Amino acid sequence: MSTALAIPPRAAKALTGYRPHWAKRFGTAPFLPMSRQEMDALGWDSCDVIVVTGDAYVDHPSFGMAVIGRTLEAQGFRVGIIAQPDWHSADPFKALGRPNLFFGVTAGNMDSMINRYTADRKIRSDDAYTPGDVGGKRPDRASLVYAQRCREAYADVPIVLGGIEASLRRIAHYDYWQDKVRRSILVDSKADLLLYGNAERAIVEIAHRLARREPVQQITDVRGTAFMLRREHDLWLQDWFELDSTEVDRPGRVDAHINPYLTLEEQADAQGATCSRDGDAPAVPATAVVAMPTSRRVVMPPREKTVVRLPAYEQVKSDAVLYAHANRVLHLETNPGNARALVQAHGDREVWINPPPIPLTTAEMDHVFDLPYARSPHPAYADEHGGHDGATKIPAWEMIRFSVNIMRGCFGGCTFCSITEHEGRIIQSRSEDSVIREIEEIRDKAPGFTGVISDLGGPTANMYRIGCKSPEIEAACRKPSCVYPGICPNLNTDHTPLIHMYRRARALRGVKKILIGSGLRYDLAIQSPEYIKELVTHHVGGYLKIAPEHTEGGPLSKMMKPGIGTYDRFKQLFDQFSAEAGKKQYLIPYFIAAHPGTSDADMMHLALWLKKNGFKADQVQTFYPSPMATATAMYHTNLNPLKGISRDANRAERVDIVRGEKRRRLHKAFLRYHDPNNWPLLREALKALGRADLIGNGKHHLIPSFQPLTDGSYQSARRKNSTVVKPSAVAPGRLLTQHTGLPPRVTGARPAAKTAAKTAARPAGARKPR
Repeated sequence: MSTALAIPPRAAKALTGYRPHWAKRFGTAPFLPMSRQEMDALGWDSCDVIVVTGDAYVDHPSFGMAVIGRTLEAQGFRVGIIAQPDWHSADPFKALGRPNLFFGVTAGNMDSMINRYTADRKIRSDDAYTPGDVGGKRPDRASLVYAQRCREAYADVPIVLGGIEASLRRIAHYDYWQDKVRRSILVDSKADLLLYGNAERAIVEIAHRLARREPVQQITDVRGTAFMLRREHDLWLQDWFELDSTEVDRPGRVDAHINPYLTLEEQADAQGATCSRDGDAPAVPATAVVAMPTSRRVVMPPREKTVVRLPAYEQVKSDAVLYAHANRVLHLETNPGNARALVQAHGDREVWINPPPIPLTTAEMDHVFDLPYARSPHPAYADEHGGHDGATKIPAWEMIRFSVNIMRGCFGGCTFCSITEHEGRIIQSRSEDSVIREIEEIRDKAPGFTGVISDLGGPTANMYRIGCKSPEIEAACRKPSCVYPGICPNLNTDHTPLIHMYRRARALRGVKKILIGSGLRYDLAIQSPEYIKELVTHHVGGYLKIAPEHTEGGPLSKMMKPGIGTYDRFKQLFDQFSAEAGKKQYLIPYFIAAHPGTSDADMMHLALWLKKNGFKADQVQTFYPSPMATATAMYHTNLNPLKGISRDANRAERVDIVRGEKRRRLHKAFLRYHDPNNWPLLREALKALGRADLIGNGKHHLIPSFQPLTDGSYQSARRKNSTVVKPSAVAPGRLLTQHTGLPPRVTGARPAAKTAAKTAARPAGARKPR
């Protein structure tokens, strides 16, 4: 057993602080090679690193394989790409030969299971990350399959997993598609290392250490990595303090579980400390003194030498309480400033997870995004699929080709979203100059650019340069969200840097319009009315998408989203500033059906709100339990990890879970209350809820008492043989009104206001490709 484990994870080294690898002399490749012919043209006899990805290779900073490949290239390494290989044999994984250092394996920008299956577990026919939008070009659980094929191809080459799919499966996790708890992906893939979160810092260090001939088994002290160990003797923990987390929701030897509804001041007070910076009052220390259930107080061991033992896979797979507890502890150990290492047994082996990576500085972010990306798909796709640059054949590329990523991370903490779990809640922002340089490069070099930048954003549109007012408080905080249940008083909500960037960007020569397409955090935006005015006056193309997700307190509390009153305040400002600018603009709200904690009555009230406000959703988003998300833990266990976990039924909060096809269809039907196909199901549900008064033909009713027939006529739900007027009897564009028994609707083109109210499903776990 390696003794390297006894060394605590070390401090971060700057990305630009390494001596370049000797292969730097080969220079920069126009595209990272995908064939031996391209390698020969570059003068390479081999690749140092080969990245295997489930996406088509697009050399753009919104695509993970390009970011990792170009970052390693800048360190002097020769990087090849194997994109969407045929996984049925190991031969395609030998296409570029044996890599000198390691295989880097990723499923792509999206989880392969979410990419392949709908929320109802039906196979999708499309794939936005594949040329031609063709589905089925990657296997289920692609990271696992690719890693196994790499091992078959070259058994002695180290394998490093990365990307969002591996990141969210680093511990034992609930798998929605098999409806069971699966082992850590490290166990099944037999990879040597797993990198979670944004991996530039970790991958650069690992590459340089492997280049120095350091055995991969000894690389155990890199932050943001996980690996497997065999517990053959007790020496593996000789210099570590092991804390057992299995005293369910009791402090014990583990820090008290933090109530997310407490402010930082209340948390500090509960721990006998303070987060105030006034006078001589000390900030909350990274190593805390924890109040025990009795009067005793225990000083915790140093965090950098502490590992928290999670319940073993064999326990969590069959014990819902322990699964919810493990998920809770995992999310409490995600702040890079105070997180401890975690360990979880899988049989006779251990999955060891080092603390999260140190976020990139602004200078490092600029370095990553200023690398020489070609900003287009690899030429091989143009040759194979037609077109002058292949761009029109990859939908995800079409979406982002004229967009600019300005930041990373999200401190929203929405329980159903994977952004915070993957990228972290500390915002990493580029400099304004770096963003402006990228816009100028698009303007001057991007084929087909018409002067419109489609987005300046990232995981969210308006968290640029926003963060905690105090580094000390930020390093000590264990809250899962900075904006729920209200905005933390320690959060800097100044939007001035973003406003200045917008103004400078749209003033550039040749730039006609800067649109904002990323999801807007509207509860944050209302803290800066000047920002909203700037946004709606100059950067909204008629419609702005935002995500209230629901209107009712029950589901919103399980999502950690603000109340609908915050949306109303934002809409008021949006409408006010749009009118002042002389523009007709509309908000398009997203809502989720079937989220944990949502009752049938909650969906009914949401439907009433939608009708009252004139919204008719063409497509709806159903809750999708992605691995490791807090909402997924609720779905699997019926427990609420946000409120604490206990076997005592009087202490634990149970969550209403929407399971079964019929109930999930009902919740979607409430979002599409206007669709006649849903009316029979809704009538049945409304009667069961004791709200038959909502069935009728008046404006105050939710659904009518009439049902369309197959020939286009309508019949009464009460008098099945009573046929009334046919739509053909009414002129196109005229309203079918009172005498038909139908709510007002248009038979021809929909009014602009109704068209503006359409909502579209967004990919689960990500707001946009990045």
